[in-house]
Order: sequence, then structure tokens, then C-alpha cells
Amino acid sequence: MAEKDKAGKKTLPKKAKAVIIGGGVIGCSTAYHLAKKGWKDIVLLERAQLTSGTTWHAAGLIEANGFFSATDLDMAQYTLDLYESLIEETDMATGYKGVGMMTLASTADRVEELRRIAAFNRYIGVEVEELTPQQVKEIWPLADTEDVLAGFLAPGDGRVNPVDVTMALAKGARNDGVKIFEDTPVTGFKKDEYKITHVVTDKGEIEVEYVVNCAGMWANSIGKLAGVNVPLQATEHYYLITEAIEGADADLPVLVDMDKYAYYREEVGGILFGIFEPVSAPWGLDGIPDNFTFGEINPDWDRMMPFVEDAMKRIPVLENAGIHKFFCGPESFTPDISPMMGLAPELDNFYVAAGFNSLGILMGGGVGRVMAEWIVEGIPDVDVTEIDIARMLPFENTPAYLKDRVVEVLGMMFEDGYPNKQFKRARNARKSAFHDRLEKAGAYFGAYAGWEYPDWFAPEGVEPKVEYSWGRQNWFEYAAAEHKATREAVSLMDYSVMGKILVQGKEAEKYLNQISANNVAVPVGRCVYTAWLNETGTFEADLTITRLAEDQFLILTGDRTVTAVQAWLRRHIPSDAHVFVTNITSAYSVLNLQGPKSRDLLSTLTHADMSNEAFRFLTMQEIDIGYAPVKALRVSYVGELGWELYIPTEFSLHVFDRIVESGQDFGLKNIGLQALESLRLEKAYRDFGSDIDNTDTPLEVGLGRFIKFDKPGGFIGR
Repeated sequence: MAEKDKAGKKTLPKKAKAVIIGGGVIGCSTAYHLAKKGWKDIVLLERAQLTSGTTWHAAGLIEANGFFSATDLDMAQYTLDLYESLIEETDMATGYKGVGMMTLASTADRVEELRRIAAFNRYIGVEVEELTPQQVKEIWPLADTEDVLAGFLAPGDGRVNPVDVTMALAKGARNDGVKIFEDTPVTGFKKDEYKITHVVTDKGEIEVEYVVNCAGMWANSIGKLAGVNVPLQATEHYYLITEAIEGADADLPVLVDMDKYAYYREEVGGILFGIFEPVSAPWGLDGIPDNFTFGEINPDWDRMMPFVEDAMKRIPVLENAGIHKFFCGPESFTPDISPMMGLAPELDNFYVAAGFNSLGILMGGGVGRVMAEWIVEGIPDVDVTEIDIARMLPFENTPAYLKDRVVEVLGMMFEDGYPNKQFKRARNARKSAFHDRLEKAGAYFGAYAGWEYPDWFAPEGVEPKVEYSWGRQNWFEYAAAEHKATREAVSLMDYSVMGKILVQGKEAEKYLNQISANNVAVPVGRCVYTAWLNETGTFEADLTITRLAEDQFLILTGDRTVTAVQAWLRRHIPSDAHVFVTNITSAYSVLNLQGPKSRDLLSTLTHADMSNEAFRFLTMQEIDIGYAPVKALRVSYVGELGWELYIPTEFSLHVFDRIVESGQDFGLKNIGLQALESLRLEKAYRDFGSDIDNTDTPLEVGLGRFIKFDKPGGFIGR
């Protein structure tokens, strides 16, 4: 029980094992699940009242169908089951109604997409039924189905009351000893190096072991107080509630019409329809008002009218229905449409669960479970590579970037989810030194970790423009030609986007060897592929380490894992060790020259001996190309003879132009990411985040040969 002051009010405890910030569905679910793990002394702090941020105005849709991600599906399915079981556990209503959810398809491409999703969901165990337009009409008589080609019904889905669900979670948490304090805003933190020691509020301080930022659209500002990047931005989000309508029965399934950016459900005898417009409006760019509690935003009728008119075409009775409420409230979105969860890379005891892109209710139960596993056990039992906050980069938290990017995210939730689909906004800022040359060569650029990166190259005379589809897209033959050139001649690829980290110092070898499953105590110039494992023996990262000198090592890692790799190094190298870690990604451009003719081409450009005897596989040498000193590493990710060329950035174009000029005689061809993907897959080279993840061990994925079990001192995860 919480202590009380003389006025009978609860007083903050002096200490807590965990402080959870935010009293919405995510915060209450996290508290509930931490308590279920047996933790005591858990405190939840809410700035105003429970649910008063964005939870209170959520539409309350819950579904297990509709996901291509096994992790998202796992969290959604668990959530659905939990919300139903909470009724009996807490003796509180959650508003749960298993009415089902039906998604419409009005185009052939949408039918194909929903069929693929349904097939995946059935494989996982979710019931999904494909319906004819006539069957759709029978189930939803109020809908105009003239343009509908098919419907997909998930009978196990439905809806809840978001406030009731949150209150039930809060009661369950309290029953297990969690202390909840409302009207207690967090105003700051006290730190000792990389740990939060105290949470500061307007009612006092709490000494703490763990902090969990579940503050919703305030998570960004709470993160800044702690020195943690939490890139999310609030935007306007709309729904309309009608007066009572004949035929709007309580057992109607939720109706989702993605082609018209809308969803519909019964609401007190009327219809609630929500809008996921293609381009939303950002809100709270200068900060969220302190008094914004159960708050609303003045709706922009003019901007929304085209979508309201579309809704009236789909549900004709809406045209003459009375409007009970035209609601606009804020909802926060992330730059890549994925949540931000897990241990913040900047600190060692500060966790984040925020940025659910309007799916907080739908995933809330599962999020709480995964967060509790992450905090208590160190790693959850699901793949978190796409949701780990450590994937985010500092530039993504700049106000200008967030403003430009997230307005596109809302609509992308309902747009066709074609393979390789790219964002259109917040582009063309992060470019390699070769960008203009590659653009002139016909590159079609995708955006990866902010980098403009060639996906493929259009032949001369062809505009590099993608035509999205669920079949072979228009670039397939171009990427196939790039693939063929790599296998038969020689190709050139910009690899500058990869993260490059320099580790220096007298103890660099010692600590890198403790972290790495492979043996990095190798001669100078030698390159090693290795896994980095956690205590359970599953992957944290896979990367290459090249020894540049007795006290220098170069790590090459992915564009999205560079922050996580730096954090892992910091956490596992003592602060007083003679080791220095520097991110040198921007110091070097990288070109991959690969294919059976790559040696012949390089030999025309350098005075170095490129023969097999003089330049062995997995070794690095410094060579000259033109005027430039270049670090050449004999390795490739395509399964062919090849070199990674590390070029001082100022010499980038000089080296590129020399290679291209000499390459004319060898059939040199530029290649992009799509060709790289097919080449590596053909050779069974794994990709972290695609083929392997944090739930896999190297032995399980056929990489046991890169583990040195018998090396002196062992390694983390052995």
C-alpha cells in the first residue's frame, strides 16, 4: 500500500524497482505484465488522468488478421485473447465484442494483397474467410458493394472500449501491487553515467532501477529529458459518429475499406467511421500544451470532405444521417511505420514502448507482454529487429524530418502494401558521394536509413520509375541483367550506406574477442565474419571485423544496426578500458567491385599485386587507385571474387570515375540492392533482420563454423 500524507493523499514512494511513465493502454499493460512476472515495487506515473492522452478517443478495433509480420500478429493475437480474459480476471467490463472484421477489396491488386495476408494469417492459425460481393452485402446490408471484388472476414476479430480495457489492466496491475499515481507529471531525471538513478516529478523524486517510457505522444519530450531519441510526431486523426441509423446493428462486423481510406463500425445504434487520409496534418509541432487532457483538435472540414463523400458512397445512408460528433484528435506516428520498443541505446536502464501508429489498443496487450519479457529476461521470445528502438538514427528525431515524414505514414497504413514500396516524403537529404554519378547512370533510388540508395538501374533511354505490382515489377529484367553481369563479368555497387565503426586501443582485441563468437585475435590485415550474441546465445548482430593494426579494428555493420552495435560495444567494454570507439561511416565511401573479371579490372588501376597468391581471401591491403590511397578488402556479399574498396570521402569521385572508365573494357555494370538480394540469396548468405534475428542461434541457421567455442576466455552467449 502507498503511504499517505496528513491530508490522506497517496505520497510517492522513495524507491521503486521500475517506474512506468504514461497511463494509457501501453503503460497500464506494461505495468500489468511486469507485475505478472513477479516484480514488486512498480510505480506508474500519469501526468493527468489514466487514458487522458490518446487512449480515450481510440476507436477500439482489435484484430489478429491483417499482418505480414509474425511479431505484429503474435502481439495482436495475444491482445485479443487478453482483453477477453480480463473480464473474468478483474470483474470489469472491457467492452469486448467479438463481432469480427471484414476488409473490402475493390481492385485486383487489393484482392491479391489480402489473399496473401490471409494465407499467411491462416498459416499462423488465424481464421480468415474470402467472401463474394454478394456475401459481403448479406453481412453488411448498409454497404454499397457495386465496386467490391471480394471481402475477407476474420470472425475472431472485433472491438473493445479503450477506456474500459485500460481501467481493467490498471485494476489487474493494482491487484498485483502496482502503485498508480495520477496528476504526477515527470519533469526530469537524474543520471549516473548511463543509468537513470531518479525520476523527478512535481511531487518529489523516486530512486529507480528501471524506467519505461510509455508516454504516447509525449514520449518524444520525455525522451529528450533523459537524453534519448524517440522519433515520433503527432498528427490529426479523424472519425465521425452519426445519430442512430436503422440497420446499424450492434453485431455488425467492423468494416474496413482501405481503398477509400476508411473503416466503419456500429456505435450506440449509429455508425462510427474513421479516416486514414493519404496526407495528414502534423499537430503539436511546437510542443503539446501542458493542459491538453482529454483534448480535441478543431476539425478541418474542408480537408476531410472528399473522404466523407467517399464514405457516403460506400454507406449511402450516411448522406441523410444526423451527425452526432465530428471528432479530430491527435495520434502519434513514427518515421518508418513501426513501433519503437526496447532498451534505449543511449542508456542502460531506460526502456521505450511508444509510437504505435494508431494501433496501440489493437496491440496493447502484446506490447506489455513483450516489454515485460524484454525488461525482466533481457530479450523477448519474438523477432524484434523491426521494432527495436535501437534501429532509429539521430537525424530521424529532427523536427523538420518528423514534420515532413509522418504526414505520409497515416495514409500508408491503408494504401496498397506493395513489395519494395518507398516513401515519397522526407527524401533526398542523405546521399553518398556517388549519388549524382549514379543518378546519371539511371539509378532508381530507394530510401534506407535515410540514405538514397540505388535499388536498380534503368537502361539508357528508360526512365527509372517503378511500377508497383504483386507480380514481377517492371525493374525485374533490369536487376536480372545486373545479376548476370556480376556472375559473368564484373559489377560495381555503392556500399557507402553501411555502418563503419573504428575500435582502437591497447585492449581493443581483448574486449572485441569477449563480445565476438568468432576469434578476432587474427593477424593484421585479416577480416573475420562473426556473430555477436546475448546471454541466451541468440543474435544481437552479425558483422565483419577487420584488423587494421595491432590496436585498430574496423567493424562493418548494417545501415540500421550501427546505433545498436555502438551501444553493445559501450555496454560491454568497461569505461576505464583502453578502448576507443568511433563511428567513421561518413569518413569513407565504399564501392564493391565484384565478379570474375574484378581482379583483371583492378589490376589495370593499381600498382598493387592483385593475384590470388599476393592478395588472399578475407584480407585487407592498402592499394593505390589513381591519386587515392584505398583500403581494399577481398570479400564480397554476392559469392563471387570481389573487393570492398574503402575510399577517403574526398577521393570518392576520383576513384569512381577511374573504375568506370577502365571498366568499359570489361563489361562493367552498375548494380543496385535488388540484384544484391538475389545474388546473396542464391549463395545462401544470411541477412540479419530478414533471414536471421534475435530468436536464432548461429547453430540453428547453419553458421556454426563461425563460432570458436574453444578460444581462450570464451565469449558472450557461449
